[in-house]
Amino acid sequence: MSTLAEESLASGDKNVLDDAALKSLLANLEGWTLNQAPDVPRIEKVFKFPDFASALAFTNRVGELAEQENHHPALLTEWGKVTVSWWTHSQGGVLRNDVIMAARTDRLKEG
Repeated sequence: MSTLAEESLASGDKNVLDDAALKSLLANLEGWTLNQAPDVPRIEKVFKFPDFASALAFTNRVGELAEQENHHPALLTEWGKVTVSWWTHSQGGVLRNDVIMAARTDRLKEG
């Protein structure tokens, strides 16, 4: 598990990570990739599950985490998988807080 998951979110963080910083942080997280979406870059990962019920339960756990931190991802729940995307809408890119939340998302899957 990444130590990033243990970091506190920085209130008021407005620093969009450049490519080098983002690649360095993502190297600590397995399976997360940068998606250069047309509207805004984001980090994404697809989590696999044996059925829809397990995928939905995971989606709900991610939603609970997001509510606790008031920092919300895009979630796509399908049969057997959930795609989680993190970025900061107001800043138009990926901040360290998003990478921290990605690490916490991984921790939810492990637990």
